[in-house]
Amino acid sequence: MRIFIEKILLELSQILEKPVLKIGETSISFASLLQLVFSFVVVIIFCRILYNLLKNKLLINFGIDEGNREALATIFTYIFGSLGFLIVLESTGFNLASLAVLAGGLGIGLGFGIQNITANFISGLTLLVERSIKVGDIIELWISEEFKTLQGRVKKITLRSTVIQTLDGSSLIIPNSELVQKPILNCTYNDSNVQICLSINIEYGNDPLIVTEILLDAAYMEPLVAKDNPPQVIFNGFANGYLDFDLRVWINQIQDKNHVRSILNYAIEYNLRRQGIYFVTNRYVNEKSFSLYSQYNKFETQQKKISLRTLLRQVIYFQNFNDLDLRKLLEIGYRQQIKESEILFKENDPGDAFYIILSGKVEVFVSKINKHLTTLGKAQFFGELALMLAIPRTATVKALEDTTLFVINNQGFEKLLKGNPELAEEIVNELAKHQEELTSRQQQLREMGLIDESEDDINPVVWVRKRLKKVFDL
Repeated sequence: MRIFIEKILLELSQILEKPVLKIGETSISFASLLQLVFSFVVVIIFCRILYNLLKNKLLINFGIDEGNREALATIFTYIFGSLGFLIVLESTGFNLASLAVLAGGLGIGLGFGIQNITANFISGLTLLVERSIKVGDIIELWISEEFKTLQGRVKKITLRSTVIQTLDGSSLIIPNSELVQKPILNCTYNDSNVQICLSINIEYGNDPLIVTEILLDAAYMEPLVAKDNPPQVIFNGFANGYLDFDLRVWINQIQDKNHVRSILNYAIEYNLRRQGIYFVTNRYVNEKSFSLYSQYNKFETQQKKISLRTLLRQVIYFQNFNDLDLRKLLEIGYRQQIKESEILFKENDPGDAFYIILSGKVEVFVSKINKHLTTLGKAQFFGELALMLAIPRTATVKALEDTTLFVINNQGFEKLLKGNPELAEEIVNELAKHQEELTSRQQQLREMGLIDESEDDINPVVWVRKRLKKVFDL
């Protein structure tokens, strides 16, 4: 029996070692083919592991963004894969010179047949190297001569094709040559956020500043709207008896675009209606419709909330601002919500923002000695001195109920001062009325080593003037 098995193995070995193909001087047997296939499978598995390791672990540690991680991982994987295939061919006894002759002969015959594959391959390399389109980018494609477009997020780029996830969640696989040869709108080439633009037409006779405030309120109250790229309101002008506005906001996820647009439309319509402001249903407003608007406006006057413009004018530093100055202030500031019992800031935190309470209540206290100082509510403001003088907080502020704040941070305040140079001197004059407090704050900063000799002065008013110029680079 053992002799029989040995005989079968010997015959099988002879069959496997028997040459079945000859390329140049190289003879190819079944055994070498099996070895070649197995080696290629090992190289492919290794390349997949290398790709995932680079993309999901190693390159993340270097702080590289998703798009560049994808490109680098793909390029390195193809390089190591190509080297691996060459090493496998050499190790299994294949003569690469003979294969080159064969490839040249086949290339002449198949050149025309694989030109599209070659074009896609070269285009894929171009996309990965140039990175004009990266994984994570939002792009818009022209898919027909009638200028029909399709928008989606780039999910994956290979050497042959690119996978794009459309707004409805489907995956579009498109040859790379299409992305290189045809015009592509990259919505996130320099910025990862996606813009939403809402057009709002308001009946003539309304206050543009109030409309601006309502639109910005709606944008800031929506959590999905990006806060690092502030919303903008554009007043396009007057036409056919209506006021034409655009609200522009940015979001981080393209799949949220229609959802956020719907939420903002609901919020804008509700808040405008509460203020007695109505959309134009007919762009040609006649006397009758304007009369109806006036009646609605009169009917809902008592339901209107106190405008932010009114609140800002209660702040002594802004009481002389005209409507144009207040509009700038509305765009510089932003809304912030804090929950009941949430701490807004603590003692010795940086004084980097000024707050106006739009709704709710906050408690101001000194936690070190457990002393209650005051309770502030709607239309009251705090934190302006710490912001203006860039000094640490002297108290802790905690929300007593869900509270909405209008916030002007140090970057916004610097922009405000540079746009209104006379405001700095008005602030100095107003602070001069409280010299005792200024002297106390000045001494506090001296003890903390936060005042240098160039700005210090025995006169606290002179010190404040120097301090403003230094802190806000005036």
